[in-house]
Amino acid sequence: MMNGGFDCRETCPWGASRHPALDFPVGQVRRFVAADEEELGDVDETKRNVLKLVAVAGLIGAGAGGLVGGSLQYLQPPPVGLSSYPKVQLLDVDGSPLTVAGVEAEYNAETSDLYLFNYPLRNEPNFLLNVYPASGTPNGTNGAENVPGGIGTHNSIVAYSGICQHLGCPAPAIAYYPPGTCSDTPGGKSFYIHCSCHGSTYDVTNGAANLTGPAVLPLPQVILTADPSGNIFATGMTPSSPPVNGHLSTLQGDYGVGTTSQVTKESPVILCNFPT
Repeated sequence: MMNGGFDCRETCPWGASRHPALDFPVGQVRRFVAADEEELGDVDETKRNVLKLVAVAGLIGAGAGGLVGGSLQYLQPPPVGLSSYPKVQLLDVDGSPLTVAGVEAEYNAETSDLYLFNYPLRNEPNFLLNVYPASGTPNGTNGAENVPGGIGTHNSIVAYSGICQHLGCPAPAIAYYPPGTCSDTPGGKSFYIHCSCHGSTYDVTNGAANLTGPAVLPLPQVILTADPSGNIFATGMTPSSPPVNGHLSTLQGDYGVGTTSQVTKESPVILCNFPT
């Protein structure tokens, strides 16, 4: 004890004084060596643990990166589509080969039903039209002949995308309107393709150019050809055609239709809502 007691810090056998070697910072380990060994110095355990943590974190990050990369492959699958436009034979509604003679006998500018076929992808419908009048000799209000891109006896058989170029409304909301369907004559035309969603109208006698907005792009036009027997094929899109609405490219966004595409018949949605 001190101050009148006794202090045996130096003399008592059970009270050895603190060795200087124990005076080092927390987290640092001092290595003691024999006299004949070379002193290796202190080992900073804190730094060692930090380095271990960094190494482990790197391994975890690499593994996680691999998992994330693998997951993104499933979240963002590669786009499907075609590398080029195929030659596809068109089939009539009954499954028989579609021919020029058959179209000219079955369809004309006064046909009110829609006839659609998919090309070049399964989710890209197109109108099949013969804009020559049933009564013969077009006068500008009942039909047309020598239409750009047209085939057949009067160059009047054409095909345009059945998806509106404004916000992508598909047929039958967008439909072909025969002469006299509505009292309005947008652009002075009595027959046209009209979208009942927002009022866009397209000229079937001039590459489906815009007659009324809000669409500002024409409908893409399918290139039609006929072989010597009159069988009709879709072989591409005209060079001036924009991509089908909703597709970065007309060739990308779904699987191809195959070697044939059959025409289907639908009833149109008619609404005379022309923008003023």
